[in-house]
Amino acid sequence: MITVIDKNTALVLIDLQNSVMAAPIVHSMDDILSNTNKLISIFREKNLPIVFVNVKPGGSWLNARKEAKMPAYPDDENLYKITGKLHTESSDIFVTKHTWNAFFETELNDELKRRNITGIVLAGVATSIGVEGTARAASELGYNVSFASDAMSDRNMEAHKHSLQYIFPRIGETGSTNDIIKVMKQL
Repeated sequence: MITVIDKNTALVLIDLQNSVMAAPIVHSMDDILSNTNKLISIFREKNLPIVFVNVKPGGSWLNARKEAKMPAYPDDENLYKITGKLHTESSDIFVTKHTWNAFFETELNDELKRRNITGIVLAGVATSIGVEGTARAASELGYNVSFASDAMSDRNMEAHKHSLQYIFPRIGETGSTNDIIKVMKQL
């Protein structure tokens, strides 16, 4: 249940990129994107930052894969672009991560601190990987974390449910897009 959202909160959207759009998930991608666009609208209305995070192999993670002689990832840059079904603007923050955690070896924390952000609302795919990895790091960095449960999904229902039922309640508050919008209208 969402009871409070900091007045200095950013919306952080995880891995809603072309390659992820093509992968199977347990919920309707159209519903996920619709709810995500509703969140984007309320954050724009409140003039709060929106962060689009994509994942692309690179950094120390990719070097470790190469050293282990693991298969290469495709060079097709289009795969790593944020889907055109989301309402992005040039003033949004765009972060490319290389691991599950959007804070590791990226500028995300610096971008949020520069804007005096104290809370984040998280959404995206996959619940148990990129969203959870980022949430754990955000909590460790002292952010107040809220989760938009109907604006995220996973490839595996058990993993999705596990994150929502057991991990996220230890990190922050979880609610629907409408719950978040209701609280944000009071900011």
